[in-house]
Amino acid sequence: MHPLETYLQELRTVHSAHAGVKETSYYPALANLLDEVGKTLKPKVKCIIHLQDTGAGLPDGGLFTEEQIKNDVNDLLAGAVPTRGAIEAKPTSADAWKIAESKQVKDYWSHYRQVLVTNYRDFVLLGADVDGNRTVLETYRLASDEHDFWLKAAHPRAVVDQQGESFKEFLKRVMLYQASLATPKDLAWFLASYAHEAKFRIEAGELPALTGIRVALEQALGLKFEGKRGDHFFRSTLIQTLFYGIFSAWVLWSKKHLPTDKKTRFEWRMSAQHLRVPILRKLFYEVAEPGQLETMNLPEVLDWAGAVLNRVDRAAFFANFEEGHAVQYFYEPFLEAFDPELRKDLGVWYTPVEVVKYMVARVDAELRNTLGVEDGLADPNVYILDPCCGTGAYLVEVLRKIAETLGDKGGDGLAGQDLKKAALERVFGFEILPAPFVVAHLQLGLLLQSLGASLSESKHERARVFLTNALTGWEPVKHPKQLVFQEMEEEREEADREKRDTTILVILGNPP
Repeated sequence: MHPLETYLQELRTVHSAHAGVKETSYYPALANLLDEVGKTLKPKVKCIIHLQDTGAGLPDGGLFTEEQIKNDVNDLLAGAVPTRGAIEAKPTSADAWKIAESKQVKDYWSHYRQVLVTNYRDFVLLGADVDGNRTVLETYRLASDEHDFWLKAAHPRAVVDQQGESFKEFLKRVMLYQASLATPKDLAWFLASYAHEAKFRIEAGELPALTGIRVALEQALGLKFEGKRGDHFFRSTLIQTLFYGIFSAWVLWSKKHLPTDKKTRFEWRMSAQHLRVPILRKLFYEVAEPGQLETMNLPEVLDWAGAVLNRVDRAAFFANFEEGHAVQYFYEPFLEAFDPELRKDLGVWYTPVEVVKYMVARVDAELRNTLGVEDGLADPNVYILDPCCGTGAYLVEVLRKIAETLGDKGGDGLAGQDLKKAALERVFGFEILPAPFVVAHLQLGLLLQSLGASLSESKHERARVFLTNALTGWEPVKHPKQLVFQEMEEEREEADREKRDTTILVILGNPP
């Protein structure tokens, strides 16, 4: 049974008996709910009701990790405080937001730094912002008011069908918010959790404001989002594009702001200016346009995501984030947490680095040994294409191999220039899905930067990866359809020009 369903049933049983105290009689149901969610985490998190006074009074409960508990809940390590925050619960008739502003809760926050305030139907999470000041981190509402809550509690299965996964994700974030955030996998989980909430919100209504981008994508890519499955795919694509765009912008922003810079904050609303490719900027702007976000009730979720990015330990994060393998370290974990069904449908699986390296090295050897091309992939007359490039793993390795050959030949002063020339003129990728397309540009841009061949923003330089259907555009069309957005029109024209005019010698990728 879903934890939310059990929670509502237990609350209703107590409520219907008319024999309990309105606040404390509901404690067991709340503790059971938090325990059920907490045991799915690593480390597990346990709710303990009725905490000892450790200097700020007696909060109703606390969230402890399993390392803090020796053998059972009555055997806490001496002087242990709840590392995942305190809990303050009031009757269902109370106003959770007013409780959160009370002196009692402020005292709890000063001592524990995180407090979950609830009236069993509303949940307000208090924590610290990046400057250490008290703030509301997130909120969740199961029902509009007390009367509505008890009506819903009478039909717990229906509530679970509508809110179950969204509510469960919220509680997981509550228990993880005070955990250190330093690894790509942990950040991927948090952003995927917010993406899951964003998808939940847009699935609740129609998206007339995004009809234009839906039509434009269908026209440009030669695909149709038909039926329930197509609708799910389109909405997931939008959310992924939005969150990958923000993540990519944050990574690029971080390259300009050292981890020691504690004053400057990343602002997700400025993400588009960090995305250099016109079609990427347009896609992000259309999805993130303020009016449309308000319609879908997304600004709040994106503010939460932005706050999480600003609390990342960037020094530790980038020490663990191997920039040429964003799929392994971020994209695949994100999609697994966000939409595992879509991940399976799209075949998004990590291709081992060893496989990619072997295939690229084999092609390079064949060029040299079979075709007599002395410099292999580094030869300026060799044009390379990955027709289904996904997140760009093969293109990254091709550029690495070219850089390696150029380095072996000497002339370090020109190696960066020659590598950049290859990236701008003869290493191509086609991708039909916007989300991996975003990641591909991120990976290639970071790689070139690390190899001393940074793309110039002022000259509008871009990697030759195009958002296009690899199965179309190879033959001239007499009367091509005019696309809704100029940027998509330009992207299609440029991709089709490469398809028709460029003499491709090497085609590689996965599937091979």
